[in-house]
Amino acid sequence: MNKMLTREQPLRMLLAIFMTFLKIGPSTFGGGYAMIATIEKEVVERKKWMNADEMSDMVSVAGSAPGGVAVNSAAFVGYRMGGVLGAIAAVLGITLPTLAIVLLLSLTYSLFKDYAKVQAALKGIHAAVIALILVAAWKMAKASLFDALTIGIAAIALGILLFTNWSSIWLIIGAPIIGITVILIRHVNQLEVRTEPKSEVSQEAMLPEYYI
Repeated sequence: MNKMLTREQPLRMLLAIFMTFLKIGPSTFGGGYAMIATIEKEVVERKKWMNADEMSDMVSVAGSAPGGVAVNSAAFVGYRMGGVLGAIAAVLGITLPTLAIVLLLSLTYSLFKDYAKVQAALKGIHAAVIALILVAAWKMAKASLFDALTIGIAAIALGILLFTNWSSIWLIIGAPIIGITVILIRHVNQLEVRTEPKSEVSQEAMLPEYYI
């Protein structure tokens, strides 16, 4: 279904985009990847603006592009739903709460940072943030790691990030090149070529032609 803005309801859609990401914005604790689970719940499960596969692709692109993954994701969804104005509405919605929270914390943290209850609250936030990031990582792994090639690239990239000083930009550039090269080699040799998990490929193959 095409969710792009129509002439009849442009302001309504823009407001929906803005309010959706305005609600997501306060969950910024932990950075962009901690917000992915919340974005997916709103965009995929509640609003039905995207499906799970599109969300996974969007996160991959947003994480590879310069800037924060949450803001990039918001811009992507907003543009898909409402063009340039939709992207602006989404970015404003997701960043305004962050700006307000950071300003408030900067004004009050120095006054309360030594209080035991504040320290305990921060430890609780740290634990919750780790859980949010792990949920996002698990969902991305299920959609992205489905054969020896993808698992191998992920393992090598993780090892490089943990044990070397290589810049992540080389991984972002190198991994797609490796993926494309391997797929081309498989295609030339008439071997199986897959870009998604087998279950999804088989389900699509079972659909009548007029559904594909």
